[in-house]
Amino acid sequence: MTATAIDRQSSPERVWRNARLATLAHGARGIGLVTQGALLIRGERIVFAGPERELPPASGARDEIDCEGRWITPGLVDCHTHLIHAGNRAREFELRLRGATYQEIAAAGGGIISTLRATRAATKEQLVADALRRLDAAIDEGVTAIEIKSGYGLDLETERRMLQAARELGRLRKVHVHTTFLGAHAVPPEMSGDADAYIDSVVGTMLPALAADGLIDSVDGFCEHIAFSPAQMSRVFEAAAKHGLRVRLHADQLSNLGGARLAAEHAALSADHLEYSDEASVEALARAATVAVLLPGAFYFLRETTLPPVALLRRHGVPIAVATDCNPGTSPLTSLLLAMNMAATQFRLTVEECLIGTTRAAARALGLESEIGTLEAGKLADFAVWDIDAPAELVYRIGSNPLHSRFWRGR
Repeated sequence: MTATAIDRQSSPERVWRNARLATLAHGARGIGLVTQGALLIRGERIVFAGPERELPPASGARDEIDCEGRWITPGLVDCHTHLIHAGNRAREFELRLRGATYQEIAAAGGGIISTLRATRAATKEQLVADALRRLDAAIDEGVTAIEIKSGYGLDLETERRMLQAARELGRLRKVHVHTTFLGAHAVPPEMSGDADAYIDSVVGTMLPALAADGLIDSVDGFCEHIAFSPAQMSRVFEAAAKHGLRVRLHADQLSNLGGARLAAEHAALSADHLEYSDEASVEALARAATVAVLLPGAFYFLRETTLPPVALLRRHGVPIAVATDCNPGTSPLTSLLLAMNMAATQFRLTVEECLIGTTRAAARALGLESEIGTLEAGKLADFAVWDIDAPAELVYRIGSNPLHSRFWRGR
């Protein structure tokens, strides 16, 4: 929607004056800083974001808010979470502290399968109640859009219940919820390790039924030696395309199995983790315009040592997003602010990269870049107001939440 079209609407206007803006606008220098700025909202949309001296004249009644010099950024976007699940895996955390590996825990019946048992036993109401605590923690830090995956059910009934719970979260809170079907997360125990037979169920039964229910916004999978091969994931992605669904992929987290290249071949919205991706994989991501989603919480929690190829991503111009990967086993993290700090300290991302990675690039990883992620005329009025002296504080501070107020669609 253009600013002209918005101007013709009759919705009341609200203007935030005396503000400092980080617009993150496309084409802006750096993160689009405006030191004496204003933000004009009509209804759910931004009409103007820029220098206050250029503020359009009022077209009618206009409420004015004095920001007293506070900073305004786009609302934060957490583009990779497993927010819906039951139980926790604190015991596995203890085992890892004693030296057990991720693979050893999974082989012993822990890992994803442990959460599967708890999630299958939970009602939708229980899943919603548990997830609300995690979602509220994210909202309290300025998150206005969040991706939520299924993948802890691995049968049609539980996967449906997880996705229904995710949709319910979007109805209960003022936040955009993007739902991702992660049926290809692991082989459920009742399949006795027969990954091909399970993929038959994913593409032949689960995906069609859940797509028909309108519960899926995108499709994901785990491409790794302990999960599914590139050939198996290709089957899932081909099935997703038949239903008009975009894909994303857990890729190259524990080894270079060619997951990032596979994601690129299928024009994936994002390829996530990427610790073991090589230059050929990064080049493929760049050609496909696929977003690289870095997940420093999992890197930290698993005490990994192989860093994602940040220099290669920069060299080839691959957009970089940052997310929490909130999940019970490898990243029990709800703070996107802390994820930014981790991305800076562990992966050496710059402040600008961290801020772009949790706004504009994260929105792109969800296919929502035309609606959210920047402060620009025509975008939805999702933004956060911060008590900070400079945007760098959002990345610099540890365990601090300087949020003053949060707005979703102008409210």
